[in-house]
Amino acid sequence: MAETGQNDIRGLQIEKIAVGFADEENIFKQFLTNVNTSNREIRWYQKTAGFVDNVDTTGITASQIANAPYGAQFVIAKQSWTRNTTNVRKYAVESELISEEDIRDSDPDVWGTTMRDLVRAVENQVDIRIYGQLSGTFALSGTAAGTGWGDATNGNPIQDLLSGSRLIRNQRYSINDLVVIMNPLEYQKLMVYLITTKGSSIPAFSSELAKDGVLMKLMNNRIVVSANADQNTVIQFVPQRVAKWHTFTPIQTAVINDPGIGRKIRVWEEGEISVTDINAGISIKGC
Repeated sequence: MAETGQNDIRGLQIEKIAVGFADEENIFKQFLTNVNTSNREIRWYQKTAGFVDNVDTTGITASQIANAPYGAQFVIAKQSWTRNTTNVRKYAVESELISEEDIRDSDPDVWGTTMRDLVRAVENQVDIRIYGQLSGTFALSGTAAGTGWGDATNGNPIQDLLSGSRLIRNQRYSINDLVVIMNPLEYQKLMVYLITTKGSSIPAFSSELAKDGVLMKLMNNRIVVSANADQNTVIQFVPQRVAKWHTFTPIQTAVINDPGIGRKIRVWEEGEISVTDINAGISIKGC
């Protein structure tokens, strides 16, 4: 009878398997607030307003908080919240049956490569879910300058990122450490703009970029490049504030052992994202 053995995917053995590979990492979850949940149905609240204020009345549109008359009742102000219910999603995959012979003497490391690739397959789908929810939920949106970042005459990614920062700040969020996620195509356009279009006017900056080839931070924006990001769209947001990742089951692995024949690998994770602060991020279209 087949036996099942379980391992923590994040254990030392699995970490050793991943060493030496240079594939793209799946990293979006680190920019969210990670919380555990014991229920598959999650109730959460989405904040819609910035600073609270009194409701405007006929002939009075200025805030009455700053001009409260003596001896009068206090003005009433309230925050705006929307209650939502979300169900946890399960991300799961398993390998085909790998024979004992292939595990023991195959030239490529069939077992180790399969284990690693299945883990990454689950992580990649989580990344895709996080990006899809972020990009599709933000209340703030804008359009890139000119005909996009590839427009050498009118395109202006610096202006677009600063405009995004301004809109987020107008909602009373800190913009000291924003995260910007973009597709490799938009990253290419940004680099061309900084090095080729504007390089002569900021030579030190241009040289620094050309030296290591990776743009880590620009005007308090951490630049993140991922193939899971949509082309012609850049999202900019406040990390650890904009959304939560609810973990129901952290990533796990199980080995299904059929003695003398072979083994299967199963990998799964259960969780879901909730975008709690829809004004803490912006989608910039047409980049």
